[in-house]
Amino acid sequence: MGKRKPTHPGEVLREDIIKPLGITVTEAAGCLGVTRKTLSALINCKAALSPEMAVRVGKATKTSPESWLFMQAKLDLWNASRKFP
Repeated sequence: MGKRKPTHPGEVLREDIIKPLGITVTEAAGCLGVTRKTLSALINCKAALSPEMAVRVGKATKTSPESWLFMQAKLDLWNASRKFP
């Protein structure tokens, strides 16, 4: 496991998708079919990316849900490895 913390998938969604499109969180949430509160928690790294959200994001961005889940899995494993040094 690397020393550098993996990037949260919500940060990737915020910085690489939402901001460049110039849309609001409310607009992005509407496109994904989730509440603003749900999306806000994800893009502010307060919530993990669920498999269901990975499917929604994948469809909306024409990317694979697996790639989004892989980002979350890497982060989860990194966090778990810190509990058992």
